[in-house]
Amino acid sequence: MWGHLRGGVVVATGLALGLAVPLAAQGQDSPEALRAEIDGLKRQLQSLERRLEAMESPSATSPAVPATVATGETGTANDATPTTDAARALDATATATATAAAGPPQGVEVAGVPASVLPPRESVADPSLAASRPGNAPSPTDPEMAGFIALPGTQTLIRFGGYTKLDMIQDGGSIGSRDWFVTSTIAVDDGRDEAPNFNLHAKQTRVNFEARRPTTHGNLRFFLEGDFTGSSDSYEPHLRHAYGQIGNTYAGYGYSAFMDADALPDTLDFEGPGSTIFLRTAAVHQAFPLGEGASITLSVEDADSQVGRTASDQEAVNALPDLVVAGRLERHWGHLQLAGVARRLAYLEDGRRRHANAGGLSFTGSHTLAGRDLLLYGLNWGRGLSRYISDLGGSDLDAAIEADGALRPMDTFGGYFGYTHYWNPSWRSNLVYGYLDLDDGGALGPGGFRQSQYAALNMIWSPNPSWTMGMELLYGRYEQQDGQEGDAARVQGTLQYNFIK
Repeated sequence: MWGHLRGGVVVATGLALGLAVPLAAQGQDSPEALRAEIDGLKRQLQSLERRLEAMESPSATSPAVPATVATGETGTANDATPTTDAARALDATATATATAAAGPPQGVEVAGVPASVLPPRESVADPSLAASRPGNAPSPTDPEMAGFIALPGTQTLIRFGGYTKLDMIQDGGSIGSRDWFVTSTIAVDDGRDEAPNFNLHAKQTRVNFEARRPTTHGNLRFFLEGDFTGSSDSYEPHLRHAYGQIGNTYAGYGYSAFMDADALPDTLDFEGPGSTIFLRTAAVHQAFPLGEGASITLSVEDADSQVGRTASDQEAVNALPDLVVAGRLERHWGHLQLAGVARRLAYLEDGRRRHANAGGLSFTGSHTLAGRDLLLYGLNWGRGLSRYISDLGGSDLDAAIEADGALRPMDTFGGYFGYTHYWNPSWRSNLVYGYLDLDDGGALGPGGFRQSQYAALNMIWSPNPSWTMGMELLYGRYEQQDGQEGDAARVQGTLQYNFIK
């Protein structure tokens, strides 16, 4: 069809050119004016040729289904020429095949989703992919949203993703966590085992499913993800994310709005710095875009009072949900986020409830430096904030019960940074450091947590997006309330295969 159309346009343009020359000659006595007229007609012909070539190219026809999806309306892309369900299914299948083969070009909309504002980056663990964003915008680690295919006869695009990751770990001494480098589990000098330990596992292997489609209330995203970190001794399936988001309204299980997945450093070790804010929980988020990359998110989240109990009849309870507000600014150079959380900690004893107010602040961000180099960082401070902190979550360190029964939230302060340097398009290195401090006010015993430090240096090779190899040197230091401390070192190698990239 396009070939016939192209031939007809060229012939018609040629005839017009042939007729225009004599007519111009009659009305123009100057040869220079006649040449200028001919040059103008030639330029018009060349412009028509370029437009026809653009219309015939695969990139011009492949977005047919995404363009229809982007409208957010039912029916065909052209209401003047309706098609049957069978024709739409064939059209969608052909489009899906072309899209899967080529992928959408960077910087264009997919299923009505605007291009990412943040600079693209790479990450082994890739926490950014699962993060909730205003308008369901794409992740900086997945700016092209490659791999989506259309379901025939529908406006829904789906994608299966994930990766296989094998970790080879050599420890120089005892660490309480064999699979991840958790600095709060490092043995102090008195209980240290100097025997080397080797570990080989693939528990971080990840599988996810994603669906996107338009609705009358904005773009819908459904995201489901799991890995095999459910047990320290075996490969038990473990739910990571299960949520839906329509427009700017999120509901389900996933990252807390107090957390900033885009500011987490790129380490081979799955744990990362112990001072990061990292929590997955059930929640309802509502984002309010303010324009020019700015937004505010409000969140009501499942509470979990992690209280250190001293008697069997004491029971931690959740008086109120955790409330989060987060302000965010995104630019081409990176982003900034300031978030706050308010909590109500409580416990029961002999039918009597004791409670205490708690909360904290987190400031995180990213900045591009010297081309593709990237600086990631975060600071957090709070009272009764331990549940949200990577090194302390699950340790019942939000608050302690004092001798008189009063509930005392504990103060924490943490910070970290990660610097990524790209040696060339295939090689990159990361330097990471984190520091965390807890003030118990004398409520904990001598063996309680006081301070931890985390450091990592790696070299990562990605000869193509589907294949990543790397080596990493890890060092950690842990200190108890009585001043006893211990340190540990680890060498980790990783081989990873990505399903989509």
